[in-house]
Amino acid sequence: MAAHAIPVAPPLVEPTFDDPLPVAALVAEPIPEAAFELPPEPERDASPLFRVVSFAGAGAEWCFGVVVLLLGLAVLAAVPLGQFLVLGYLLEASGRVARSGRIRDGFIGVRRAALFGGAAFAGGVMWLPLYLMSLQAEAARIIDPHGAIARRWEIVLGAFAVVFVLHAAGALFWGGRVRHFLNPINVPWLAYRLFQGGMYREARDRVWELAVGLRLPYYFWLGLQGFVGAFLWLACPLFLLGFGHKFWGVGLLGAALLSVVVLYVPFLQARFARTRRFAALFEVRKVRAVYRRAPLAFAVALWGHLLFAMPLYVLKIELVPRELFFVEGLFFLLFIFPARLLSGWAYARGARRRGPRFWLSRWAGRFAAVPVVLAYVFAVWVSQHIGWAGVSSLYEQHAFLLPVPFVTWR
Repeated sequence: MAAHAIPVAPPLVEPTFDDPLPVAALVAEPIPEAAFELPPEPERDASPLFRVVSFAGAGAEWCFGVVVLLLGLAVLAAVPLGQFLVLGYLLEASGRVARSGRIRDGFIGVRRAALFGGAAFAGGVMWLPLYLMSLQAEAARIIDPHGAIARRWEIVLGAFAVVFVLHAAGALFWGGRVRHFLNPINVPWLAYRLFQGGMYREARDRVWELAVGLRLPYYFWLGLQGFVGAFLWLACPLFLLGFGHKFWGVGLLGAALLSVVVLYVPFLQARFARTRRFAALFEVRKVRAVYRRAPLAFAVALWGHLLFAMPLYVLKIELVPRELFFVEGLFFLLFIFPARLLSGWAYARGARRRGPRFWLSRWAGRFAAVPVVLAYVFAVWVSQHIGWAGVSSLYEQHAFLLPVPFVTWR
């Protein structure tokens, strides 16, 4: 694959000591970053009590958004093509942290996820009375299909369903927050807004802006490139490791190559996500130069990346039922997402420093990586003997490739 930039959004490359760029090369994205987050609330009286309540509310909303975001990514990871979107999101999170050095920048779209989750929760709570009424209507039809009581229940259920749909539509048009679902005048306001004119155009524009703000083509393309680059690095060592049960010498060679590859792949992917260039996935010298400026941070990130991946091989012992694929994806994301953030954080620390650290720190980082690398390679070797997929499970490297195995493709 030829090296080229992602066509969806021009890269925002910051000047670093390992990537000197002229000022003319620093271009902004056509869609500003603020377009992907909710607009801030208007300023109010900054009394102490109000600040405390606002801070607690914002914190609760952020935590709720993180939960909804992980659940949404887990459901998306259960879809074969959706797995590339999830990988693209993880790479983008790592890339943003690698550019800024702030872990919080890796939580992309948390406020928007909180908005979606709140609307879904409020709509689900409002739907419960309709569900209970439908049970009563079904019981009346079973007892007396043509009776007056059954017809009365059907009429009441239909009327409440229409009111529910109109009320939910009004709440979504207001803004979709939970408080909008509690507004008792949603239906009259929706009727007034409909007769006022221009409602269809405004709704169409909002839906289009929402679809563009999700940046699905961008995340898919980013995930696809990150997958291809990592697979090119891992294919040969894993292929040789798979022959270890027949030819132990070949398997030993594959294990040795895999031990070297896993030292670089997490940070090559972080560099790729940071620069958004496919060629960055093969710039080993640049990664080594950044490592010399933050060896201990790289060691910590590598420990986190590989340690968080090893417990997930337990899920490959038995085939998970198709109905529980999203649970498997959630379990994977809870481990892999922090690992991606750590990789971006370590790369950012090295990219911001001017000179290499003391030689003792560099060698300490190298020796610290040896135990976790050997443990990871051993876990990968064991996975082909305990996993339900056998040797093919070697190529399901969730730490570097797709967040869940390829079982959903069968």
